[in-house]
Amino acid sequence: MKEKEALSKIFLFRELTPKEMDVLIAISKEKRAKKNEVIFKEGAVGDAFYLIILGSVRISTIVPGVGEEALTILREGEYFGEMALIDDAPRSASAIANEDTLLLLIEKDNFRKLLAKETGIAYKLLWVFTKTLSARLRKTDEQLKSIFSIAKTF
Repeated sequence: MKEKEALSKIFLFRELTPKEMDVLIAISKEKRAKKNEVIFKEGAVGDAFYLIILGSVRISTIVPGVGEEALTILREGEYFGEMALIDDAPRSASAIANEDTLLLLIEKDNFRKLLAKETGIAYKLLWVFTKTLSARLRKTDEQLKSIFSIAKTF
């Protein structure tokens, strides 16, 4: 099963057993996105998170007076949109296919049902989400430090 092989390479799922992986595959859907297709827009309601099986996705925001500013490029094996599973806030950035891309998505309602029903899987996934969010926050802190140091020279 190609989904299981692809999912086993994703950091988020490395700790899952084959049986736990089957549970996740059962609640996931495949989505294809063409190059430059918007997967979701900044400010939209977050209803799913996405796993990149093939291709890459640009996470970006619109800067007033400047236009689109790419925050990062995510590649095969990475995931995005997980904040939608944790809170009910609008999307903080847009996700755009950087090339033709194959994604697996897990809808928020299905994920929340899974967390309630499968506490072992829930613990493993939420712990990895915590690590990911922490790493992304640290990266953002470093970027802000760079911006502030550049701003002081003007």
